[in-house]
Amino acid sequence: MEELEYKLNIVNQEISRRENDNFLDNYNSGEIVHNKQMLFHQCDKKNRWVFGGNRSGKTECGAVETVWLARGIHPFKQNKPISCWVVSLTRQVQRDVAQNKILHYLRKDWIEKVVMSSGRADSADSGIIDFILVKNVFGGLSKIGFKSCDQGREKFQGASLDFVWFDEEPPFDIYQECRMRILDKAGMIFGTMTPLKGLTWVYNEIYLNENQSDEVWHIEMEWADNPYLKKEEIEAMTLSMSEEELQSRRYGKFMQCGGLVYKEFDESVHVIEPFTVPDEWQDNISIDPGLNNPLSAHWYAQDFDGNIYVIAEHFDRGKDVVYHAERIKEICRGLGWHTYNGKIRALIDSAAMQKTLASSKSVVDLFYENDILVNPKVNKDMFSGINTVKRYLKDSQGNAHLFIFKNCVNLIKELKSYWWGDEDLPIKKDDHCLDEMRYYLMTKAQEKQIKNFKTDIQKDKEKLIKKLKDKSKNRLV
Repeated sequence: MEELEYKLNIVNQEISRRENDNFLDNYNSGEIVHNKQMLFHQCDKKNRWVFGGNRSGKTECGAVETVWLARGIHPFKQNKPISCWVVSLTRQVQRDVAQNKILHYLRKDWIEKVVMSSGRADSADSGIIDFILVKNVFGGLSKIGFKSCDQGREKFQGASLDFVWFDEEPPFDIYQECRMRILDKAGMIFGTMTPLKGLTWVYNEIYLNENQSDEVWHIEMEWADNPYLKKEEIEAMTLSMSEEELQSRRYGKFMQCGGLVYKEFDESVHVIEPFTVPDEWQDNISIDPGLNNPLSAHWYAQDFDGNIYVIAEHFDRGKDVVYHAERIKEICRGLGWHTYNGKIRALIDSAAMQKTLASSKSVVDLFYENDILVNPKVNKDMFSGINTVKRYLKDSQGNAHLFIFKNCVNLIKELKSYWWGDEDLPIKKDDHCLDEMRYYLMTKAQEKQIKNFKTDIQKDKEKLIKKLKDKSKNRLV
């Protein structure tokens, strides 16, 4: 009798453990339901996204969707053993967010095997998981693989997947690579993110759905949509944030100025109608070279007060140096641009000095042969360059010293869509115009420093001249 009671007690303990461990059964199953989470799960589109504020419940959507599909118990979709990736921004974020959420909803007796990238499988929550094999209720195993964007696009090649979950916004090249991974199985993509980087590719591709795809769908979540957040907690968090932070972190809204590098740029101030520039203002041309990539060139003028004017633009891709040189010379003729011994002077990215396997000559050499004397000695320091541009856009008194003719459409477009990425660096995309403008303005800043620099001998001479002038004035008096 005692033995039977002992066994019953063991069984009851196991039943209690499983009930407490089965968080998935409690997900939106009681009187309180997160309606927007359920709309996400019910949607049958192949490219679904949740744009939500922090703590709006968006990450729960991705984790539960992944576990439901892996386990074969999705209430709204066809169930079978699957293979998928969970993609985070970094390995650390993977461990702390997406991986943690999946382990929360994945009962231990459902797990066949855990393979670690680092750490021990018996304490997987404190390490980095490579993949999990999950027992599917229809038989067989599902595989949940974990990836991070900091691994680079090459690590996302080769696999054939049923779906990919992006936890936060990935770089566009990784998104595109993952789309290739689901092609064979006509699979799906879903993403859960807070739009903190501004109007990036997600804004155009998903939020605006510029390609008008029938398979693209999104929903927005905010704190008030999460029935598990207390009202007093929402009020306290709201009071602690600025209006701009609230739009993205509470409401999940894309903000034009969120993450914008050149927030100082104002079209109504910096973009002006073209006018005839005096010959004396003509200063220099700056070039960011490209053959398959776009080549960007702009013509810069400076007035007697030190204001800079961008007065013309050449922007084209897929052409050789001969074509670009002829187009630059054509624009120069139209502007009456000055030459030096029959050649046009310009700044250029120092990368143009490199010789390629296809040619024994550098881009600098090729431009010189086509009567354009390019100077590759430019300062490419990103941090100081960006700050120099910012000072020209708006000085400490709020005055602008950089003005752009409205026909320079590519430069204007890049200024409006240049966003910060990770590690305090701008996202390397659509920045050809901005690069060469930065080279030019850095050169002007250096010239100004040199002009203002005076040696001790020069200072002594100026003092002596001043004394002589003062003596001369006294004698006349």
